[in-house]
Amino acid sequence: MIDIFSGLSTLFIFVLGLAALAIVVLFFIDRYQTADTVRRNYPVIGRMRYILSDLGEFFRQYFFAMDREEMPFNRAQRDWVYDAAKHESTNVAFGSTRNLEPVGTPIFVNCPWPTLEEDAVEAAPMRIGDGAARIPYDAPSLFNISGMSYGAISVPAVRALSNGAAMAKCWMNTGEGGLAPYHLEGGCDIVFQIGTAKYGVRDEDGKLSDDKLREVASHEQVRMFEIKLSQGAKPGKGGILPATKVNAEIAKIRGIPEGEDSISPNRHPEIGSNAELLDMIAHIREVTGKPVGIKTVIGAYGWIEELFEEINARGQESAPDFITVDGGDGGTGAAPLPLIDNVGLTLREALPMLVDLRDAGGLKDRIRIVASGKLVTPSEVAWALCAGADFVISARGFMFALGCIQAMKCNKNTCPTGITTHDPALQRGLDPANKAVRVANFVEQMRKEVGVIAHSCGVPEPRRLKRYHVRLVCPDGRSRPLDELWPPVRPEGQVAA
Repeated sequence: MIDIFSGLSTLFIFVLGLAALAIVVLFFIDRYQTADTVRRNYPVIGRMRYILSDLGEFFRQYFFAMDREEMPFNRAQRDWVYDAAKHESTNVAFGSTRNLEPVGTPIFVNCPWPTLEEDAVEAAPMRIGDGAARIPYDAPSLFNISGMSYGAISVPAVRALSNGAAMAKCWMNTGEGGLAPYHLEGGCDIVFQIGTAKYGVRDEDGKLSDDKLREVASHEQVRMFEIKLSQGAKPGKGGILPATKVNAEIAKIRGIPEGEDSISPNRHPEIGSNAELLDMIAHIREVTGKPVGIKTVIGAYGWIEELFEEINARGQESAPDFITVDGGDGGTGAAPLPLIDNVGLTLREALPMLVDLRDAGGLKDRIRIVASGKLVTPSEVAWALCAGADFVISARGFMFALGCIQAMKCNKNTCPTGITTHDPALQRGLDPANKAVRVANFVEQMRKEVGVIAHSCGVPEPRRLKRYHVRLVCPDGRSRPLDELWPPVRPEGQVAA
């Protein structure tokens, strides 16, 4: 026994000696390096600054931030998604924690005679591509999964989303990373996104391959194709997938080299005008037989007016079957901070603008509008429907449903919840079967509570919501109806009564 204690004491002293030696070495390194002022002035101790800064991201949300303070999503928003996904009560008590006075706050106008439960109905499926695509799509759900590429998110995350979407009968967008077997695994409806690099449908020269388009379209589950012009995280810049995430399987699916950064062009090289865009839409629709739309962030908008003029000149069948409008305030993808912060209009301004331009062009019954961008709670989805959206999609909302804790490590392959990493040790914590149920619960609860708002406003189903059903707080402190701030229009610019 004495020998054991003696050995442990010797080991302890040895470890202390090593620690002391390490501190001395770090002291001299810090004192004589010239790159970091804090470490040079405060050797060793100055290194704590970086440790505390990194830990601060996690501690703030648990100990310091109030329910409505955090960005990009606050605790109240995340908690609603968590509760909905776990099929727990989303009710709260003792009043709202939301400050209803800031400019832009939506306030829905409840009706004195709300819709009775026996008179309420679910939103009916809406057809996309009617009269243009050989195989139009009757989309069953008004709330769906936005584009998140396999590569940006992990195998178990894609599996959970695919199976959950099938349970909830909503569509799942592949993102620009191509079609993986895991997208098809659950049997859900798929929207195949064509990014600027044509991942999954490109030839050896990186150009669009008709043969690969036909191969993708041959899957009955692939219901529509979406040409991505830009996305909220990085308008004007292509997708970014770090080399650490480009494994052999992802490289094969995308048609790119393994272990190299996957950087998409900042636009489609062959699309430089509205005429070329409509030509591309017509070509993909002809090859695949399925509806084709576009995804864009709105900044400059004159091109949209010209696009609708070009459509009417060619014939309405030449129009995109849908337009997905994304907000310019960030998204799931990795991007330069200036693009996330300051490029592109927010959805609050872009959505009603796009709807009005479409309606003024006489294309309301031809082009469906899909709204995307930080719409993760029922009030946000209901606002989008009031503004004129036909469908709403979300990416980060579904990441929360999968268990995302907003660790902000999406681009580093170190996601602690296994959603955006390809590290098997981290993926192990994400059980696709369990998370698929949560995805389905999230969709179903969203549709239910958007319906509750609609019924409170006196309409039987969510798509009956109009701009006069919501008011926005204005700078003078008073709220004004959305149809006063954005008067609906008729064709040729006539304001609707």
